[in-house]
Amino acid sequence: MTYSTRHMMLAAVAGVVLGIVATYATSRWLSTSALPSDPQSTIHEMGQEVMPFGLGQTTHIFEMTDTGGIQEVIADDPDDAAQVQLIQQHLQHEVTLFRSGDFSDPTSLHGAGMPGVKELAAGVQNVEIEYVELPDGAQITFITSDLKLITALHRWFGAQLSDHGSDATYR
Repeated sequence: MTYSTRHMMLAAVAGVVLGIVATYATSRWLSTSALPSDPQSTIHEMGQEVMPFGLGQTTHIFEMTDTGGIQEVIADDPDDAAQVQLIQQHLQHEVTLFRSGDFSDPTSLHGAGMPGVKELAAGVQNVEIEYVELPDGAQITFITSDLKLITALHRWFGAQLSDHGSDATYR
């Protein structure tokens, strides 16, 4: 094979490779450019896959306590019996998962690297997790005497507060 033939073949291969790279990069740009650019929009989009109730019709309330924390989800319209029931069913389900160290629902929504989750999953046997129905929703209380787990709970709550934006509040 002569130098010029080899050179032309390498140029052709390089052109094909560049074409593939350009096609891939363009498709990735187009698929990600349609994604919401702020965390709250992303939570709204993806939240429907994890939470059966309407995020725009509910409020998440987080309270960090000396022994852990309290998470409530309440219907913005307390007379919306359908939303209240969906909240209660979902939080009951989450408590069952959390008690077994399974935090996959929140991490599927907020990301696998969500602050505090790894520590909570590993130390869940040292956390008491209680479910309570409220007239307008439901509440989960996390109680522990382990300072590392309290810190993990507070970090986890902080991440959720940040991601949920105006759909969440701190008490």
